[in-house]
Amino acid sequence: MNATIVNFRMGRHHQYDNQMIVKLDSTESREKAEKMIGKTVVWTSPAGKEIAGKVRSAHGNKGALRVLFETGMPGQAVGAKVSLK
Repeated sequence: MNATIVNFRMGRHHQYDNQMIVKLDSTESREKAEKMIGKTVVWTSPAGKEIAGKVRSAHGNKGALRVLFETGMPGQAVGAKVSLK
């Protein structure tokens, strides 16, 4: 299953570098997004390094997910495609 990284998870004064908001290509509701909790998300860098993360919760009401990655993510990851396993 494919998805797109939309943005970092952000607060008013802070950007969480290891948490990203991911939008699934086929999901349009919160109920469908909540079924993905616990799945693994893998982003591949242009150099070939893979960074894995886990879906922690739904984000909003339109099918976005909050993903906690193992390390901080670079800014070039925003807008990139990821795979759900």
